[in-house]
Amino acid sequence: MIGPLIRTDIVDVYVFRRAARDVQWLQLHRCKGPIADTWQPVMGHVEDNETAVQAALRELSEEPSYAPDRGLIAMWQLELVNTYFLAQRDCIMMSPCFAAEVVIDVEPVLDDAHDAARWVKQDNVDHAFMWPGQRSAIRHIARDILPADSSSAEHLRISLDQYA
Repeated sequence: MIGPLIRTDIVDVYVFRRAARDVQWLQLHRCKGPIADTWQPVMGHVEDNETAVQAALRELSEEPSYAPDRGLIAMWQLELVNTYFLAQRDCIMMSPCFAAEVVIDVEPVLDDAHDAARWVKQDNVDHAFMWPGQRSAIRHIARDILPADSSSAEHLRISLDQYA
């Protein structure tokens, strides 16, 4: 094979909640693995015989413990794939992105790969999220999912009933 490997087995899930006058974005502090000691959105690998949507829902359940019966209100696919290069693996990563809205009064319960969680206000996103692809995904959600008059939000919404 010539050139870098292309992998599509990671999903990114941008969890948000609507506060009184602001939108807040969840970040989890990784304490293990290759991105230890960084703040990240919910991320994870797609497992065998699993779709990207199923992986996103599983990661939401495993990492911050959100599910339809525990704080998850809605989920959307994004018209965005986070693409980045990992030099140490000579690999181009392509991660399907999702948005997940949770209720304001249910806090995350972390798995053992994370040791802290924080909510970032919309106006602090550019400072708090270190990767351009993550900031771009949040801008996409703020523009195309969050507005009440969004023409695309309902078309991008994922029916959680079919994954129950």
